[in-house]
Amino acid sequence: MGRHEPATGRRRVPLVLAATAAVLVLGTTGWVVVERATQQPGCAGEDAVRVAVAPELAAAVDRIGRTVADGQCFRFEVEERDPAAVASSLTVADGTKRPDVWIPDSTLRLRRAKAAGAADVPESGSPVANSPVVFAVTEEVARSLGWPDKQPDWPELLASGTPLGLPDPGTDPAGVSALLGISKAFSQPSEVAATMRRLAPNTLPAVADLYARLPGAGSSRQPVSAFPASETSVLRYNARAGVTATPAQLVALYAPQPVPSLDYPFAVLGNAGQAQREAAAKLLRALLEPDGQAALADVGVRTPDGRMLYGHLGDEHVSARTQPLASLPPDDVLDALLGQWAKINTSSRARVLIDVSGSMNAVVPDSGGRTRMQLTVDAAARALDLFKPTSETATWIFATELDGDRDYREVLPMAPVSAQLAAGAAQRLRDLRATPNGQTGLYDTVLAAYRQSRQDWEPGRLNLVIVMTDGRNSDPHGISRDQLLDQLRSLQDPKRPLPVIAIGLGTDIDVPELDAITAATGGRTFVAPDPAHIADVFYGALAGLSCPTAGCA
Repeated sequence: MGRHEPATGRRRVPLVLAATAAVLVLGTTGWVVVERATQQPGCAGEDAVRVAVAPELAAAVDRIGRTVADGQCFRFEVEERDPAAVASSLTVADGTKRPDVWIPDSTLRLRRAKAAGAADVPESGSPVANSPVVFAVTEEVARSLGWPDKQPDWPELLASGTPLGLPDPGTDPAGVSALLGISKAFSQPSEVAATMRRLAPNTLPAVADLYARLPGAGSSRQPVSAFPASETSVLRYNARAGVTATPAQLVALYAPQPVPSLDYPFAVLGNAGQAQREAAAKLLRALLEPDGQAALADVGVRTPDGRMLYGHLGDEHVSARTQPLASLPPDDVLDALLGQWAKINTSSRARVLIDVSGSMNAVVPDSGGRTRMQLTVDAAARALDLFKPTSETATWIFATELDGDRDYREVLPMAPVSAQLAAGAAQRLRDLRATPNGQTGLYDTVLAAYRQSRQDWEPGRLNLVIVMTDGRNSDPHGISRDQLLDQLRSLQDPKRPLPVIAIGLGTDIDVPELDAITAATGGRTFVAPDPAHIADVFYGALAGLSCPTAGCA
């Protein structure tokens, strides 16, 4: 592996120093003003250009931005931010300053933000760098596959029985690329499915395995020895491992067929003014020029066409060969692949609706004096452990007029189950109480929850609405059953399934009514005539969701 200096002859800054510089220059999350030595005489004012950048590129963009802004009538305000956080801030009005330019790690971020309703976000941008998605493996695993005498590839790794991890493909572009590579590595769908079952999703914290070393943070229930990540993150980890008492360095294994890499698109958002657009165009040109590419190479990324400017002389942990590029497939292809992953691994996004009408205060026979409400919330609390920790849940309660004229109120916002448990969600559920005189505002609640769940539907997860009730709709001021069913049918999207799962408690429920609601969405109704056994019914319902169709067996 040879060493290639940039065409300008610029001396390479060691990667570990560049990583340290990133911490020093952009050590806090917030807008950082790029200062300049001079300003162009005669400027009537100074235009600020806000630039949100993936953390690994922030130091390089900062450095190039200083040069571009010197002597000009504008300044760059660079923010080092996680791309997922930027995407979230662009789809909700949370008071966060909107950037004029966004450089995330992948075009997939732009497409998903656009699909989620961020109208100002383009679906693509101009790539300024590139980082192949690799399987990072321990040196021990690499040696078992013939390294360093040869460079093992993904099929060899996948066939070896090595414990495999996966960053959540619903939120991480590296996880998506890994699934695409796995789908290309096998000719039979059954082989793809079997390999997906071996992937350990990112779950519990505080386990010192490969999850703790690379992006996709957290860890698995069982230590893993191979983990999809960007080549850049492997280089940055190895740079730290070379000067600290961290575990041994990691080896990057490359896909034999191209998979989408992290392409770092430079995207000018629709809210940018004309002055910001003109300044952004100058920054983009500078990043693509030799000096800009050299600055980016210092932090461990390749050129947009997959070339490594620095060959890492003597470093056999990565390959300096030019990596061929692959485009992201269409959204329907991605959704189908992520849907297969979700069915196999039960990574869910569930909105749970709990009936708190007055009838839930009825004492259940042979339950030790406990009410339907107490049994229901206890089952819901214990069921949190049945979801994958990477799953996300929210909880609403409903009766009539719980929040002004609304029949429902959110008591637990949507968040990962691991975070819910850490924040005491189980006890908060057990503390819920029924409303003494409340009626059952079922129809309005189901429709509101379904609309919200359709709006924030996420690929790569089993998106669900789960209703737990002991009665039938009894809200005289709400919508009718026919209106509800018509609305539910109009909201269906076969490519983005969103079933309603109903769990009926006791003998007063209207089973045909619940069946009609769930059937309109492709869901199912489960009945617990004896509420004392609701836990068994709830657990059985959740267990059945891991493979709702015969095709995922």
